[in-house]
Amino acid sequence: MIVYHGSDHIVKVPVFHGGKRNNDYGHGFYTTESLELAKEWACAKNTDGFANRYELDLEELAILNLNSSEYNILNWLALLTKYRSYWQSGSIAEDSKNYLQQNFFIDPDKYDVIIGYRADDSYFSFAQDFIAGTISLNKLSKAMRLGKLGEQIVLKSEKAYSHIKFIGAEPAEANLWYEKKSVRDREARRSYRKSRSQTDSVSEIYMLDIMREGITNGDSRLR
Repeated sequence: MIVYHGSDHIVKVPVFHGGKRNNDYGHGFYTTESLELAKEWACAKNTDGFANRYELDLEELAILNLNSSEYNILNWLALLTKYRSYWQSGSIAEDSKNYLQQNFFIDPDKYDVIIGYRADDSYFSFAQDFIAGTISLNKLSKAMRLGKLGEQIVLKSEKAYSHIKFIGAEPAEANLWYEKKSVRDREARRSYRKSRSQTDSVSEIYMLDIMREGITNGDSRLR
């Protein structure tokens, strides 16, 4: 498959454990199948960058696909609470993070590649609201589809790094792609605010319900 990595420089040889630990899934090389999203990520700081293009061979690699039917959004959220910083404190947020990690966390060290959502700033704020108990699980699930953020494919193991080959890079101009990223983020936040203002039904599940009722992986209410 062809994947892209957005960066402020050309990356011919990805360095194992070279990324930041506080990314969505910890250390790893973060890629996407979308050239457009890679260019947006390359210009995230409003500076020019590059969409690095690679050929990735997934044969014989152990893959954790968080978007498959085997998993639910709380598995993704448990990983996010483990590695991303700047979570809200107080209220039920700390208890929520602990509960998710105890009941929904999947050890990424068992896998070579992780496929799942990318938590850009707007999406990270949606997840924070759910952790703090202010939006339902249904609204969080809908929010993650706003803005057409798509999937990211993350190389986690040294073995996975040996399966990727650099084949070129395209320049990404900040005056174009930073604005595209900003527009998409604003549209996602606008849609989220509209969704959040809508009245929930009595059957909606909140983080507090999940903890009180001891809901764990496999519960039909999470589908």
